[in-house]
Amino acid sequence: MTDLLWSLPFGLILLSIAAFPLLAHNWWSRHYPWVVLPLGMLVIGRYLFWTGETERILAAGHEYFAFIALIGSLYIVAGGIHISLLGALTPNQNTAVLAVGAVLANLIGTTGASMVLIRPFLRGNRWRLAPFHTVFFIFIVSNCGGALTPIGDPPLFLGYLIGVPFFWVVQHLWYKWSIAIGLLLLIFYVMDNTHFKRQPKTRQTVSEEPDRILIKGKGNFILLAVILLAVIGAAFLPEKLLWIREAVIVAAGVISYVATPQAIHERNSFDFHPIREVAILFAAIFAAMIPALDLLSHHASSLGLNSTGSFYWATGLTSAFLDNAPAYLNYVAAAMGLDGASIHDKAQVVAWATSHADILSSISISSVFFGAATYIGNGPNFMVKSICDQYNVQTPSFLEYIYKYSLPILLPVLVIVYFFVK
Repeated sequence: MTDLLWSLPFGLILLSIAAFPLLAHNWWSRHYPWVVLPLGMLVIGRYLFWTGETERILAAGHEYFAFIALIGSLYIVAGGIHISLLGALTPNQNTAVLAVGAVLANLIGTTGASMVLIRPFLRGNRWRLAPFHTVFFIFIVSNCGGALTPIGDPPLFLGYLIGVPFFWVVQHLWYKWSIAIGLLLLIFYVMDNTHFKRQPKTRQTVSEEPDRILIKGKGNFILLAVILLAVIGAAFLPEKLLWIREAVIVAAGVISYVATPQAIHERNSFDFHPIREVAILFAAIFAAMIPALDLLSHHASSLGLNSTGSFYWATGLTSAFLDNAPAYLNYVAAAMGLDGASIHDKAQVVAWATSHADILSSISISSVFFGAATYIGNGPNFMVKSICDQYNVQTPSFLEYIYKYSLPILLPVLVIVYFFVK
């Protein structure tokens, strides 16, 4: 009952993010920090001054810092890369860009791929942008694409750090990834081609301009490699030295920002508004979700979590409305706990991943894919939306995103994937 009561601040944060942009957008854009941060501080106060569980806040604080350091540095470094797709993009080219983004997400993470590709994607479609362009970019590049490597999406990286073998991911998830990405690309192509054909003939001819790709700020690709090496190398560091990972990641972001010519930042319309919004919202979310995650962890067995299907849907629904990285960890912990195994023992994690590959597979793929279901399911989602807002691109509100796209388009794909993991 206590966990349920203290989960209310988290629920209020979610309700605020969903309702205020729709009901009072201008007011929310100016005052959202004063709405969400006090709710997060309320939960922090409980653990610091009431229960005395200071270590819970310190652990959540470290997770948040590691999260925002990685997200922020990738945003800054990617913001120093300017890709020009000369000529307007056709449906075939749009589909190709999203497919490339799905693969790239596994090499530089969903955040890196999103930040590198979202601006040229918007510029290439500026003559006929529709809300579904942004939504499918979030579906494919910002989320579902990064399911093949631990680098791809934060939940899988956390799994790698606790002991899940690096190549376990691609070995067990490749065909689920192929099914989901293939279906999403097909649906997008049909919608985009229909939209393209509805344009006046005079506008369709814009797409006949010569196609060229120009890339500036190439030195930032080296810094992306440094960030990825820091992330991978952290698996070999003792816990007390993990600060080295964040130090290298932050240093890469600082170097990029200082060394990148201002002209490139101007062409990318680069500023810190998107990452600032993500940092503030997720600071409140990371704090307020502690009792909500405790509620799930403590009641795993009573909630009927005892099969691949139940873990798939439970992890998915949680990942859609909480950050998918801690949701992944909590459901892995709950699943291992049913067998008396501990998430804190790497040897037990390796053994359990082998003996219960079906359950771990359902938790892994669900946490990644369902992160696309809402703007708050995964860090890059809000960043992409913020960049679209900067470009004055029409994007769905929080609720519109769910009922216009997640439910009628993404959910059927997730149901199909479900039948391959249960």
